[in-house]
Amino acid sequence: MSDTTDCYGDQPGRVPLRARSSGSARAWLGAYDGRECVTFEVEDNDTDRGALGPADSETLERAAGEALRRRLPLVGFIASSGADIDSGIAATMGWGRVARAVVNCSGRVPTIFCATGPAVSGPALLLGLADMAMVTEGSYAFVTGPRMVGQYTGEVISTQTLGGAGQLSRRSGVAAFMVPDKNGACDLVGTLLNLLPAHCDELPPRWAVDDPADRPTPELRDLLPDSPLGSYDVREAARAVADDGDLLEYKADWATNLVCAFATVAGRPVGMLANQPQSMAGTLDIACSQKGARFVSFCDAFNLPLVTFVDTSGFQPGKDLEWRGIIRHGAQLAFAYARATVGRVNITLRKSYGGAYIVMDSRHMGNDIALAWPSAEIAVMGARGAVEIVHRRASPAERTELEAAYEERYLNPYIAAERGSVDAVIDPADTRAEVATALELLESKRESLPRRRHDNTPL
Repeated sequence: MSDTTDCYGDQPGRVPLRARSSGSARAWLGAYDGRECVTFEVEDNDTDRGALGPADSETLERAAGEALRRRLPLVGFIASSGADIDSGIAATMGWGRVARAVVNCSGRVPTIFCATGPAVSGPALLLGLADMAMVTEGSYAFVTGPRMVGQYTGEVISTQTLGGAGQLSRRSGVAAFMVPDKNGACDLVGTLLNLLPAHCDELPPRWAVDDPADRPTPELRDLLPDSPLGSYDVREAARAVADDGDLLEYKADWATNLVCAFATVAGRPVGMLANQPQSMAGTLDIACSQKGARFVSFCDAFNLPLVTFVDTSGFQPGKDLEWRGIIRHGAQLAFAYARATVGRVNITLRKSYGGAYIVMDSRHMGNDIALAWPSAEIAVMGARGAVEIVHRRASPAERTELEAAYEERYLNPYIAAERGSVDAVIDPADTRAEVATALELLESKRESLPRRRHDNTPL
């Protein structure tokens, strides 16, 4: 980030909004790392703990409206104890107008909010409305605080245990990023804005990189373990494809069985998704479906191509997941991919079975270019599971023969290629070059969705 007198954006040309208004909130037009945006701050001061009164709500509403009118990203720093009690219902009504103004920005301009202190009740929900929510290490956020929890449940709990930065990052998945302090938040805002367009009708900025687009990746030939059940870190595959191995992970500590990250490939910002065999063997569950769906939807809204690395045996089985609605939540990921109109490149590394094969941006879900390593297995299920279902009465020796026959007949990428599910079987050493070429081909892709009021995402 460029040198500034404070961490809230480059000082030259900074224009305040509602400069003479009273209250805890302030807003201005500014920039981070040369990227223009509209910024607001709600300050946790000694007088009212950043409580939002009617004037503060008007300032935040003005900031969101100005961002939409000027087609600039909206950046917010929040440290607020909630609505100002002394202002009565007027404060609550004002917060409703702020929420509506932020929702109006959704999918049109990027919204990035950071909790730098308490974010209680309404201000906490602003984090949930943002495209990207950050938290500093000392911050906390919740809709109902420890006192209300104690009154209703009898449980004594601290603010950090209930909604501290660690809980928001690891348990609830509210926070996309956790940073040490305000300065770290501002640095990360600058990085994000340089990966994103100013608005939905603009392409992301290109980065100047020295990493050759056709750089070989021979290290990926040795990435997969010898055992088909062995684990490995799929981020190594993503880093090999990304420029200079740089990944900016999204919600890195939540739903770790799916890796989501921002990166650049040949200077082109992209969104990457990958099943993580090191966590739950890369199977899909409710949390990772929600995480992936939100990330795919964001990238599609702001014109970032999607690169998906697949290695999953399916959805995580269990009655608890079924009762909690894996059908609904798994459908969220499928819905997000199916409606995405950006360029989509899919690489199957090892396993891609059943419903998870379809959900992880398969050809039949509408991806543009489908690649596979020679090690890829694309089928309804693995050999052992198939034999146990179809030939459950077979002897152990017969099952061994049947499994070998199933593997030879179905578990290789060439069968999928013959049927059009895979465009090319590639050498792992050519993965970066193939992805870079595919993204270049897809740069001119334009796809229009049918005109409708809005779609109905399976929430």
